Amino acid sequence: MMRRDRRRNHAVPTARAKRIRSDAERDAGTRAAGGPGPSPWDASRDRPTETDTPPVPARSQPRGRRRTSLKRIVLTGGALLLAIAVIGSVLLWQRVSAFNAATSSRGTLSSALFGPLGGKERVNVLMIGYSGDPKHGGTYLADSLNILSVDPQTNTTTLIPIPRDLWIQGLPEMPHNGKVNEAFADGWDAGGWENAGAVQASVISQVTGLKIDHFLSIDFAGFAAAVDAVGGVTIYNPTAFQYTWSEGNYLNQHWTGGSFGKGTIHLDGAKALDYARNRYTSVPKESSDFARSVRQQRVLTALRDNLGSGLGSLGPGLALMDALNGHLHTDLSAIDLFLLSGHLHIDRRVELTEDVAVKAGRNDAGSYILFPVGADTLGDYAPLHAYIATELAKPIPSPSPTASAAPAS
Repeated sequence: MMRRDRRRNHAVPTARAKRIRSDAERDAGTRAAGGPGPSPWDASRDRPTETDTPPVPARSQPRGRRRTSLKRIVLTGGALLLAIAVIGSVLLWQRVSAFNAATSSRGTLSSALFGPLGGKERVNVLMIGYSGDPKHGGTYLADSLNILSVDPQTNTTTLIPIPRDLWIQGLPEMPHNGKVNEAFADGWDAGGWENAGAVQASVISQVTGLKIDHFLSIDFAGFAAAVDAVGGVTIYNPTAFQYTWSEGNYLNQHWTGGSFGKGTIHLDGAKALDYARNRYTSVPKESSDFARSVRQQRVLTALRDNLGSGLGSLGPGLALMDALNGHLHTDLSAIDLFLLSGHLHIDRRVELTEDVAVKAGRNDAGSYILFPVGADTLGDYAPLHAYIATELAKPIPSPSPTASAAPAS
């Protein structure tokens, strides 16, 4: 009796055994039902099986973080580029504004040419070259006068050189009469560069019959500095000649100034100025105002070519602005000068040649002068009006004349 009770007591599961069996039965039921597998107390979980998912490599885990970092880099780089662009634009604008304030009578944001260059009427700009330095003599006498006449409808440019010996008589701007290049000096004496340009433009307008819309003037130092600013110019010189700056040496055939060979030549600022200005040469046809004007055109065209276009023109353009600061004076804004620079390739020249458009003579003082062919009296410019109007009405020849570094075809 005692043994049977002890055996029965031994068969009664303890509380711990009940708990273990209960856990085992729950895990087995869960596996049978497709559950997550053994309980946390099952030691078999520590042994990998074929169905276990391989651990994700550590380097592939922070994918979202990498994407965030890349996005942050892109945004930071974009912000940096924007900041550089803004700062660069501000600095550029400051330089343009300073240049405009020193050279123009117009506001930096203004534009007098934007509309007209897209219109139907000719736009005529007078370009004036003058010494600006007492050592050259005639400090404010115009050394060269050229009308840049742009036809917006055909997008062509005609250059009209005005000989500086053209006699002016009967105009209110020059009550004492004189040669056409004296108008700039008279205007300067009366009111500085702005008045000088306005007086010269008014005189040229009445002489030619063309409405001169605007002017720009540059002294010799500015011309040379502009050429140096773009690294010099390369031109094609069709006629070799020697030169001097002394009339006495010229008469005695002493060519102390130097020489320019035939062919392609490279000129720095000082040599470009000599080439464009000199009229005491060993070749008679190179000693006239007309020849000087042609040489000036070659230099001007080459200078424009060196400026380039698009973003590539920014560096040379800024260098040119710095070089011209204080030497260029105009009633055009910096924006207008940029617009006008696109029309410096000359498609045609209208020459006021002797015995065709003008005749040579002497004034009362015995000085050499020019006056219009067919004029009834000195001061009659109607024949010159008609001649220029007729020439401008003619179609542009094809191919266009060129002043480039290579000879024209």
